[in-house]
Amino acid sequence: MNHTKTPRLPAALLALTVGAFGIGVTEFVIMGLLLEVSQDLQVSVPDAGMLISGYALGVVVGAPLMTSLTAAWPHKRTLLALMLVFTLGNIGCAMAPDYSTLMLARVVTAFAHGTFFGVGAIVATSVVAPERRASAIAIMFTGLTVANILGVPFGTWLGQMVSWRATFWTVSIIGVLALLVLWRFVPSKQAKTERVNWQQDLKVLRRAPVLLGLLTTVLGFGGVFAVLTYIAPLLTQLSGFSESAVSPILLLFGLGMIVGNLLGGRAADKRLMPAVLGSMLLLALVMALMSLVLQSPMWMLLFVLLLGVASFATAAPLQMWVLNKAQGGSQSLISSFNIAAFNLGNALGAWLGGWVIESGPGLAAITWVAALVPLAAVATALLSRYLEAPIPRSTSMQTNPCVCK
Repeated sequence: MNHTKTPRLPAALLALTVGAFGIGVTEFVIMGLLLEVSQDLQVSVPDAGMLISGYALGVVVGAPLMTSLTAAWPHKRTLLALMLVFTLGNIGCAMAPDYSTLMLARVVTAFAHGTFFGVGAIVATSVVAPERRASAIAIMFTGLTVANILGVPFGTWLGQMVSWRATFWTVSIIGVLALLVLWRFVPSKQAKTERVNWQQDLKVLRRAPVLLGLLTTVLGFGGVFAVLTYIAPLLTQLSGFSESAVSPILLLFGLGMIVGNLLGGRAADKRLMPAVLGSMLLLALVMALMSLVLQSPMWMLLFVLLLGVASFATAAPLQMWVLNKAQGGSQSLISSFNIAAFNLGNALGAWLGGWVIESGPGLAAITWVAALVPLAAVATALLSRYLEAPIPRSTSMQTNPCVCK
């Protein structure tokens, strides 16, 4: 393929971004609708909150499962099938007569998440020049960041003003739109997803550098969600903002996500390993310094923005880094596992933040405790890099010259 003629922003990449936007809305919008769901279905707010954990579990289980089931399919067919599952899952959420059915529909919807981003990352990197692969992944992830700025606030407003079911019907419409643009713009001649050879892929997954790479992702995003899950009480109880101010303030976080995501992709294209380490060190620094300004409303506005920048500056470098570790195995499978690792980090981060509040030093300590988590990710990444040293350069560097530079 002659990459010199590749458009700077291929239509296929924009189509993937639309799909990512829909997935981002359905993943995060439930956070703003817990009260409405709990009242309508007559369950407690903590029980309604389990819909978030159920979705994360669905991603973790669904990523390897769906990747295996679609392994022999062309990428385009896989993406269309996943978006169909996503759309039907959201329709199921909108029509759910009770809590159990809603939970099941959320899990089904989540099954599309990991493999969509896993296969999507492969497609995104295939439609751009080699030196822009990480940036292509970052552009696809922009759909998630825009979802947090536009989709989630609108979905929350719609759910509060009309019905939480109306929000899921709207997300279903987004799913149909994503189906159309993926069908129209993703090239039909894309290569097939690699056939999963479980014996070979398990060997790849058992490699210490690969496992440590996945653990780096878990730890990198674990710190983010330890803070983000409890950002509302941080802003209202410690910084003195009103509850009505929380949503507008979170727009700053969303703007920061977009900036950080694109900057992280560009940095990873230039020097991957420094981008991985640098982004996580920046994340730790921002959260540590945030601990010093929790009582200052003006400074907190700045640090909410900086937290958005630092948190998603890690996304593309981590995804590209783990992809580069999949030599000899299915890149689609490893990529999907890494998306599952992001979501596992989300769940563990939320648990850590809750533990700090209930059993640890308290709400004011969340930011500095969370800052320790990406520092652990840095140590894990360095150990992974060290263990990669014995790999013969004659094979690894020739097959993929950008591995962890």
